[in-house]
Amino acid sequence: MATTQFKPDDAYRDSISTVDAAGKRVWLYPKKPAGRLYRARKWLSYGFLAVLFAGPWLRLNGLPLLMLNLPARKFIIFGQIFWPQDFFILLLATLTFLVFIILFTVVYGRVFCGWVCPQTIFLEMVFRRIEYWLEGDAPQQKALDRRALDWDKLWRKTTKHVLFLAVSFFIANTFLAYIIGSDALVAIITDPLTAHLGGLAAMIGFTGVFYAVFARFREQVCTIVCPYGRLQGVLLDQDSLVVAYDYKRGEPREKLHKNKVRTEGDCIDCHQCVQVCPTGIDIRNGAQQMECTNCTACIDACNSIMDLVNLPQGLIRHASENGIANGTKFRFTGRVKALSGGLVLLLAVLTGLLVSRSNVEATVLRTPGQLYQKTDHGTITNLYNISVINKTNRRYPITLRILEPAQGQISLIGTNGLKLPAQGITEGVFFAELPRTALHRTNQKIRIGLFSGGELISETSTKFLGPSQ
Repeated sequence: MATTQFKPDDAYRDSISTVDAAGKRVWLYPKKPAGRLYRARKWLSYGFLAVLFAGPWLRLNGLPLLMLNLPARKFIIFGQIFWPQDFFILLLATLTFLVFIILFTVVYGRVFCGWVCPQTIFLEMVFRRIEYWLEGDAPQQKALDRRALDWDKLWRKTTKHVLFLAVSFFIANTFLAYIIGSDALVAIITDPLTAHLGGLAAMIGFTGVFYAVFARFREQVCTIVCPYGRLQGVLLDQDSLVVAYDYKRGEPREKLHKNKVRTEGDCIDCHQCVQVCPTGIDIRNGAQQMECTNCTACIDACNSIMDLVNLPQGLIRHASENGIANGTKFRFTGRVKALSGGLVLLLAVLTGLLVSRSNVEATVLRTPGQLYQKTDHGTITNLYNISVINKTNRRYPITLRILEPAQGQISLIGTNGLKLPAQGITEGVFFAELPRTALHRTNQKIRIGLFSGGELISETSTKFLGPSQ
């Protein structure tokens, strides 16, 4: 989707808003937003923050609601444990999520970035609000930074950065809890420091990263680091719903003059939409700007000005490029329908895999280098290794039986039975024994059932090697 040039002069923006002509960083001082959409975004953000910080401590089926333990290759999602054996399910879930993001962006633009993204929520609803509280709004912040160092500036700046570090430490602990679990985090905090030097280093490292991001790097994450912002040019089209300036109604823009009949457009060129933008852009330069996160701060600012000058709201609003250019309403395109169909199919397959997924999974392999053996009473035995994974928070005593052929039996070696710990793995070695009459080929498939308390909880299959027929 090509960006339409709305300005009547040659001052159209052709460079990033946070870098000057010499290539140096331009520090932004966005004005504190206010309005109906900002209030809705604020309460939605508080809800997400509550869920985010409570997440590691919430339990479902005795397990954390969410834990992504990459070092241990164990993932817990909504109380369900996923091991490397479930990688294909996680891969399908990731693919489904990516398709959803593409579909959502095609239809609704980058509303995720402005309303739900943790980077935006922490920066705008936590760190900037601390800044507004201690240093005031944008003009006061600029004046404070230009002023020579005195006691007032010293205590405000020191307090701000101490609070930034404290919040960053809190975020780092929460982030770490999502990786290693809340119990392990509590152990790091309560045990002697020397007992968890690796955990302490991770905690300090994450704190430093979050402090650097929210105290200094800020909106550069969205414009430089995040790939999603750069993909929007590919994902959006002229029917995507975005935060857009109605140039047909607003142009030509002109300042408001008292006691003068207005013949220009409704835009009075007050620059309020620019002053509240957290990434420093002018939304009037077009809807397809890489830095725009669709946070809607400019909509609130413009609506308040329209109210003051007795003009209709909506000069900046949620709309598509075609909707503004042609006066057409939002519609579902063929691409949206195709993506929706693919998403529904992926969700159906993913749901089926999750529903049919076993809580206990066994892997049985013939012991390498071992052939079959004949017993004195005419049966054939094979030696096997078994590994059983428990995907629940419940312990299982395991007994093994051959389900097919029915005449077979199993003898464990060196143990009275398999004890499967909660969220754990157990291994064992056993002989499978079959009468020769049950063997119909040299390499025959057998089914093995895993029972706990007389209940079949899982089954697996393997090959049984016998003499030539």
